[in-house]
Amino acid sequence: MRKRDILTPIGITLGFIMIMLAILFKGGMEGFNSFLDIASIFVVLGGLAASLLINFKLEQIKLTGKVMKEAFHQNDHRLKDLIGMFIRLSERARREGILALESEMDEEDDPFIKKGVLLAVDGVEPEVINDIMNAEITAMEERHYKGRAILEKAGEYAPAWGMIGTLVGLVLMLNSLTDPATLGPKMAVALLTTLYGTVMANLVFLPMANKLAAKTEEEMFTKQIIIEGVIGVQSGQNPRILEEKLGAFLPKEEKEETEDEAVFTGESVNEA
Repeated sequence: MRKRDILTPIGITLGFIMIMLAILFKGGMEGFNSFLDIASIFVVLGGLAASLLINFKLEQIKLTGKVMKEAFHQNDHRLKDLIGMFIRLSERARREGILALESEMDEEDDPFIKKGVLLAVDGVEPEVINDIMNAEITAMEERHYKGRAILEKAGEYAPAWGMIGTLVGLVLMLNSLTDPATLGPKMAVALLTTLYGTVMANLVFLPMANKLAAKTEEEMFTKQIIIEGVIGVQSGQNPRILEEKLGAFLPKEEKEETEDEAVFTGESVNEA
């Protein structure tokens, strides 16, 4: 299941609001208007687009919007619920046989879980299941890397194009040294491209790329739990032992919460 990650839009919006408030407090609306320059925007966005077109294939460029959209969503895989599902599958497999799990997979939304359990139902060796599913994780990691590489490169190129725009502005300014009254305004406009490029890199592109990298690590971690769960179910492990094994993947806070719940209900997580 996927849900919206509200922190990404909140962070981007908050960053822009703080910048605008700083400008308004110091210079009012007149100061705010001085920070808008169409030519500077064209230099940064146009140069950035040109660099990305040179750096990447057209197929990758087309995926930019989809990749950026991923930073606004997150997978709703709760580890406790995931572990609970495998405990339930283990109990049913021991009670009714591994073939009984095939019908359960008809309603499973996660293709990775579905694939692993169906491989187990088909009697594939645990080592082979491990190899197949780990190969899928490696392929996923590579796809994710190629996707966020566009954002990482955009984060590198945006400040560089901002600096190029500033250099262009300085050249134009130096050509008009005979009119000292124009030096201040032209210097301000020249510096705007550096501002635009730096803000875009550090408020949009690089934070999004880092978030996507963190999401990839989280997804790989979750998939490793799934692999352990599938192999545990196939090998007929005692549900309580499987619970202990998968529980090792839980963060400390969730482990303590699980133990507290077990004590409250009079159960023991160590019960065999």
